[in-house]
Amino acid sequence: MLAIVLVVGVFIVSGSRIAVVAMLIALVMVTVGATLRLGSPSILDLNLFAGSWLIMAITLASVVARATFTGGRITYHRIMGAVLLYLTIAVAFAALFTFVGTLVPKAFSGMAVEDSPALASQLIYFSFATLTTTGYGDIHPVHPLARSLCNLEAIFGQLYPATLLARLVTLETAHRSEP
Repeated sequence: MLAIVLVVGVFIVSGSRIAVVAMLIALVMVTVGATLRLGSPSILDLNLFAGSWLIMAITLASVVARATFTGGRITYHRIMGAVLLYLTIAVAFAALFTFVGTLVPKAFSGMAVEDSPALASQLIYFSFATLTTTGYGDIHPVHPLARSLCNLEAIFGQLYPATLLARLVTLETAHRSEP
């Protein structure tokens, strides 16, 4: 149901058929993964779910970015769109971490990327800890590819709020001071 609501929401906000097709592809991937999971869970299921997360995150990010950063008055909703875009970055990286973890089983210390009910929450937790550069230390990257992704996410996590969100607030302040 949530996926269907996302597909409809993306269409309403963007009006883009490409965005809707991408979301429908992600929905099909989730459905296929869930169907395969009923038979015998495997790494393929995890990769299908991760692929659908990545497609949804990229599609949602592009739709929200287009609506948030177009010309015009900066509103509360546009600020919230920028925050949503920041949070969507963590979801996209959680999907990428899943791919790395399924390709390299010992890519992370403190987290095994294997079929487990706790895996999604661990990936989201690790991704947000990396994005915000909190780095609690209970999970850390070991493989060079995992380390590189973590560095990239941490850079996004620091530069995004410092530049884009600050720019939106500055534009709104400038708009209010105009006569």
